[in-house]
Amino acid sequence: MKIGLFGGSFDPIHAGHLLPVREARRALGLERVIYLPTAVPPHKPGRKLAPPYARYAMVELALLDEEGLFASPYELTLDRPAYTIDTLEHFQREMPEAEIHLLIGGDSFVDLPLWRRWRDIAAAARLIVFTRPGWELEEAALPPELVSLARSERVHFLRQPPVDVSSTRLRALLARGEPVPDGAVSPRVVQYVQKYLLYR
Repeated sequence: MKIGLFGGSFDPIHAGHLLPVREARRALGLERVIYLPTAVPPHKPGRKLAPPYARYAMVELALLDEEGLFASPYELTLDRPAYTIDTLEHFQREMPEAEIHLLIGGDSFVDLPLWRRWRDIAAAARLIVFTRPGWELEEAALPPELVSLARSERVHFLRQPPVDVSSTRLRALLARGEPVPDGAVSPRVVQYVQKYLLYR
């Protein structure tokens, strides 16, 4: 069984979080992809986010009609920042028969040596790296060990068409009560944000 793990703050979840994952699931034959809203993202210290369980609820609402895409509250239950290696080891214990794929962006791959136990991450999961058209890995600026990893079978670069939407812009629109671009956010998510005034 092949599964994908996709973490993030999802504040709010939008089309840019869905379209690449649908394509990855199709292209790689993933049985399911598990979204992991993070209570305390270690790479965003001090940034104010919508409440963790509100972000989890938005992910659930956005995925209701998405075949093979699921949400997990695992990273919400920790009383500390959620580190990717801990999450991978958790799912290895829960699904010992699964081949785990970790879905990340190109910028995250470049920063991988800054992640806790990054070598163990690469050993525990195949890395599926979303890249945009025109994005190239600047190997000369990277540590040789990361370059070697990028050239190995442990990493698969998946080029994706750009999705012109950002959580920052969406939060601004929602805070002002303005409509969001068509297709950018699930109507259920917009309704939830408006009901609970998440970004006001």
